[in-house]
Amino acid sequence: MDWEKGPDSEGRPDSEKSSGSEKDPGLKKSSGLKESIDLIKAPDLKKVLDLKKAPDLKKALDLAGRTLSARRFRHTLGVASLAEDLARRHGLDPARARYAALLHDLAKEIPEEQQVCLAKRWHLIRYPEDESCPSVLHGPLVSYWLAKCGLTDRELLAAIAHHTLGAPNMSRLEMLIYSADLAEPGREFPQVDNLRQALYDSLEEGTLACVEHTLHYLEESHRPIHPLTRLTHEDLRRRHGFGT
Repeated sequence: MDWEKGPDSEGRPDSEKSSGSEKDPGLKKSSGLKESIDLIKAPDLKKVLDLKKAPDLKKALDLAGRTLSARRFRHTLGVASLAEDLARRHGLDPARARYAALLHDLAKEIPEEQQVCLAKRWHLIRYPEDESCPSVLHGPLVSYWLAKCGLTDRELLAAIAHHTLGAPNMSRLEMLIYSADLAEPGREFPQVDNLRQALYDSLEEGTLACVEHTLHYLEESHRPIHPLTRLTHEDLRRRHGFGT
């Protein structure tokens, strides 16, 4: 089963050009699995990211490049680019948005059975669906791991944790990372241009459009829908006066 947001959920093929402007250190590797496993188990990231200081975008970029496969790194750069642009558009801190985007998928390529083991160890299983489809666990794993290693920015941690499924009462930064993950420049599914425009017009209404696109895609493809995605949809409609 696949709980991802929509088509092309794994990013572009390796043959496609990166949408990011930075040099792509991940392109020389065929896989970042070992690096992901080693990093997620690391007891202390302070020397890597200086987590108690201001976000260091260069260190976050380097960590993502060393940890992720080429395809996943290109997706990450795309999310970071759109997140930073949307943050400027809507009066949010572009550096925080980019930082969250660069770190959001660090655990994505850990084998799913190991993700489940880590989630159980760290008490991150909230729904039966989390264990039956562990592709939803990588955000909470990264968020918990960063907090354990000293990151204290709760909103940024929540944005990373909720970027796949959403959550009720999302902050604007959480909405931004959730939506940028779906609509980043590497996505090429029908209606993605409309979603991007909606996000530039209104972050709140654009995020609702992203959630509704996800629900429609999952329903049309007869895939299960995680309870958090339904709760996110209900909450956004209620909060922003779009009906029930």
